[in-house]
Amino acid sequence: MSLELRNAVIVDGARSAFARGGRGKLVATRLDEAGAQIIRGLLERNPKVSPELIEDIALGNVGGAGELSGIGADVVARLAGLPAEISAVDSNRQCGSSMETLHRVAQSIMVGATDCGIAMGIERMGRQLGGGPRGETTRITEFNRRRLEQNEVQRNMAKNHFEDFSVAFPDEILDYSPVLSMTQTAQNAAEVYGLTREELDLFAVDSHRKAVAAYAAGFYNTEVIPLEVEEPVFDENGNWVEGERGRTVIFDRDECIRPGTNIETLGQLPPVKGIVSPTGAELRITAGNSCPTNDGITAALIMSEERALELGLEPLARIIGFGISGVKPQVMGLGPIPSTNKALRHAGITADQIDRVEFNEAFAAQVIPSCKELGISIDKVNVNGGSIAIGHPLGATGARLVLTVAHELRRSGGRYGLATQCIGAGMGISTIIERL
Repeated sequence: MSLELRNAVIVDGARSAFARGGRGKLVATRLDEAGAQIIRGLLERNPKVSPELIEDIALGNVGGAGELSGIGADVVARLAGLPAEISAVDSNRQCGSSMETLHRVAQSIMVGATDCGIAMGIERMGRQLGGGPRGETTRITEFNRRRLEQNEVQRNMAKNHFEDFSVAFPDEILDYSPVLSMTQTAQNAAEVYGLTREELDLFAVDSHRKAVAAYAAGFYNTEVIPLEVEEPVFDENGNWVEGERGRTVIFDRDECIRPGTNIETLGQLPPVKGIVSPTGAELRITAGNSCPTNDGITAALIMSEERALELGLEPLARIIGFGISGVKPQVMGLGPIPSTNKALRHAGITADQIDRVEFNEAFAAQVIPSCKELGISIDKVNVNGGSIAIGHPLGATGARLVLTVAHELRRSGGRYGLATQCIGAGMGISTIIERL
């Protein structure tokens, strides 16, 4: 007996504006309460979807601290006024966490286990990311030693993935410790593909330019739900004063978009402290051509296509392709290459059929080569700005990418959209949608 799969569709989705991590507009606001505001706003603009229809809520989060400890999805559901019968789950696939929750909810609908669910992502960076110490120095050193002993085996195993790449990875990079910063992996990718500092900075300038233009055109008005938040109070050093209460304000605009960003300004920034060149090349990764740290929330309302049509809804898109893949940790940023190839095979289409792409700009150094390897024109990518400008609140970004490309397909009239991102520790995750 074969299982007949159903179609899962994105009915609607929205997010908060993304705030600066640790020093932005969301510092003094509980993110579970803010997440509840997003859900209520989403349901208010979709009155045909009664709360009783929602069976499951899945929350992507990396930090897992403070108000998001425990099962954060359950708390958000209660604060939003969803029925007691709703089930809830949290998920941590690092940067891909909320795209993972979107996959989970959609796949449950496809197999007929549920009919309607919400996929969310919430992240607070700076103030609480990580939830405390990550371990004693001696334990971390021992972990590094063991991983280094495994490098020869890992490098040989990595050859299984080389069919996805057109370049050879130098041994100096493959032998470099897998326990390394994300910025180091960006440096590694830049070296493997011979990207210059100027190329990376120009990409970042374009991200800000497009985001400024998108806001001016009102493109993010539908995607961003204004939040009522407590305005944080900061001391003379820019640190949040937790004991002082601020006034209630409306937060509705991404804080890290910088109008007027230019190549001259970015060219003056030093390389990120701590990165090295395994091959002795120029250091190219700066704060300017990397994403910022952010606080933010995203939520997507997903339903079976059959139920959506019964309710007279007009969904944004049908979810048609999934992909998740691992790569060497040293070139973490290239994970979207094999994961997108998987998603394309699952969707039954080719890269040249993709009309719009939302590619998480963790670093310019991983977006540029990934697009080249996939044969996707950079003109189709992040046409309204990307995470270098908009921001990257880890657990909230994946669902944001899917929603942004869904809204852009409707605006542009394109048919197929791709959302993809790299994931810490060496992975990629991809979603392909079809406009309805």
